[in-house]
Amino acid sequence: MSSMTKKPWLLFALLLIMSFYRACFSIVGDTLSPGHSLLESDTILSQGSKFELGFFKPGTSSKIYLGIWYKGFHEEIVWVANRENPLSHPSSSRLELSENGNLLLFEGSSEIPVWPTNLTFPQLNITEAVLGDDGNFVLRGRSNTSTIFWESFDHPTDTLLPGAKFRVINKVTGKPQQLISWKNSKDPAPGVFSERLNPNGSQQFLLEWNKSQIYWSSEVYNGTSLRSVSESTLIFDVSFVSSKNESERYFNYSLRNPSTLARYRIDQTGQIRILLWLPVASVWNTFWSTPTNISDVYALCGAFGVVQYPDNSSNPCECLEGFKPFSMEDNRLNDWSGGCVRKSPLQCENNTRANVKKDWFMKISNMRLPVYSKEYNLALNASRCELACMENCSCTAYAYNRSGCMIWEGALLNLQQLPYGGKIGQDIYLRLAAAEYPSTQAESGKKWKVWVAVLVPATGLILCLSICFSCKGRLKRKDQTGEIPSSYNLLLFDFDAEIHAINDEMNTNNNMKKREKDAELPLYSYESVLAATNNFSTVNKLGEGGFGPVYKAKLLRGQEIAVKILSKRSGQGIEEFRNETILIAKLQHRNLVRLLGCCIEQDEKILIYEYMPNTSLDFYLFDPTKKKMLGWETRIRIIEGIPQGLLYLHQYSRLRIIHRDLKPSNILLDSEMNPKISDFGMARIVGGNETQANTNRIVGT
Repeated sequence: MSSMTKKPWLLFALLLIMSFYRACFSIVGDTLSPGHSLLESDTILSQGSKFELGFFKPGTSSKIYLGIWYKGFHEEIVWVANRENPLSHPSSSRLELSENGNLLLFEGSSEIPVWPTNLTFPQLNITEAVLGDDGNFVLRGRSNTSTIFWESFDHPTDTLLPGAKFRVINKVTGKPQQLISWKNSKDPAPGVFSERLNPNGSQQFLLEWNKSQIYWSSEVYNGTSLRSVSESTLIFDVSFVSSKNESERYFNYSLRNPSTLARYRIDQTGQIRILLWLPVASVWNTFWSTPTNISDVYALCGAFGVVQYPDNSSNPCECLEGFKPFSMEDNRLNDWSGGCVRKSPLQCENNTRANVKKDWFMKISNMRLPVYSKEYNLALNASRCELACMENCSCTAYAYNRSGCMIWEGALLNLQQLPYGGKIGQDIYLRLAAAEYPSTQAESGKKWKVWVAVLVPATGLILCLSICFSCKGRLKRKDQTGEIPSSYNLLLFDFDAEIHAINDEMNTNNNMKKREKDAELPLYSYESVLAATNNFSTVNKLGEGGFGPVYKAKLLRGQEIAVKILSKRSGQGIEEFRNETILIAKLQHRNLVRLLGCCIEQDEKILIYEYMPNTSLDFYLFDPTKKKMLGWETRIRIIEGIPQGLLYLHQYSRLRIIHRDLKPSNILLDSEMNPKISDFGMARIVGGNETQANTNRIVGT
């Protein structure tokens, strides 16, 4: 007789333990059949035991989600069904495959599903749900298992698994397919960062903030690999696929070693990461990530947040002086999207208090300036720029540099503290409430100011200015009251600031006169050019010539422009830039491209042109297909227009000009296919009565 039969209590205990285990944790195979449910304690395991599907709680959260993870790695969630609609009742949560063929996620006794697949089938009980060893959860036909009605790969969250198709357009929704980051490390709700493929036909990836601001783009796929992820080709094979009729375009990748555990994910920091499981070290390792520097992620720290230097991926953000985190809890979970809020309200926002002290501006040095500034051309010096900002309650900061006065309204985004001695940052003046004024300055004594007459050197001008001086005690009258007599008529102006303001204004006026005399062109700030081109995004790049790259851009008022940059590697240089600026600024003809302005700042030399939507003539002439688009009427208009422009240059313009680089790529076409001569970098001025001119070098075509 066995020991089990001798001890029936032991057998009973074993059966009880097994029943308890099944009640707490049950695996129902890889398939969910019609009429069956997956309960909170159940999981579905793929046939090769690689992936698992079930309910999970992220971290210490009480919220419940239905998701997929690598078997044995409950923290590495690769897909979430109800990321926007979490459950809160674990004991009554269930996933059902209904008789009508749909997957339905229920909570409690409610008959309204939290998450459905919403498909229509002609018959009942014709589907089954299966979890594959590729991590794809599919709803397929029971009799014909090759027929897929729905799959999780078509609805990715933040992860792209090997073998999944990352499409330009989602075949189910008809909208761009995206990977969207988690809100934070413990909340799978959609965050502010996303990735998609370029919809314009270029085979490249785009990273976006808030589905509106592109902050990174890969290079275009060359048919075999992506240069930016070239090191990953040791482990992956990548490909872009386009159907013959362009009805479907997608990216996918596969593992060279199928036993490798890997995932491609956009995380809450706005970076793409390729993660590999290292069995020897028992860790998930970041094999590759981009952008390499976390400071290149747009608006990572939210409103009024600053990316600190050096980059610190664990805690990269701080609030500006006078601000505090919107949510400390979110920050601890690596979610800085909420940004920062003011500690004290501004005086201009507080209309109920009569004697509130005025706001002030704190200087912050060596900063990457925020985007989307407004140029205030009427402010001719720093003091007037400050005044323009102070008089506008919506103005939160200003800067004054060689480009003039820039003011920012509302939230400040994309701020970064730059390293001293490295990247060249700029000064920005942040508007703060009087309550945030440093106490050390308040304790050092009052500042008194009196009017004095000052002779400005080398000008012969006598100016009335106010001198500011500080005293630890107070100036005393004979009656020892310790107060300054009101007859002194003290004014709140700073002597140094006034001297600088006067010098700024005099220098500005001189520079403006010189610029007007030389170029007669509006000047654009580098920041405004940067904002208009989306940080010189490759998506907006129109082409590149000997001068440098050309980008399509849009000004704040909606006008489309072309931005031409003098490349530092270009054989052409400052002489060509000066030539083009001076010459074309003085030329006005319907067959010449119009120059709208320029930017000379931060060692950059940039020209702003009117945008020509139909590109250049060579685009049509040298393409067998596109040349057919040029009808005879258009050809005649082009043939007549080019000589008209040349005749104007040679005889009728204010200056007699020889172009010296006339070729099809320098003939641009406007929206009505009218030709316009461009690129005057090689041009030469000749005298009014001259018919020839000597040159010092061979240039042009």
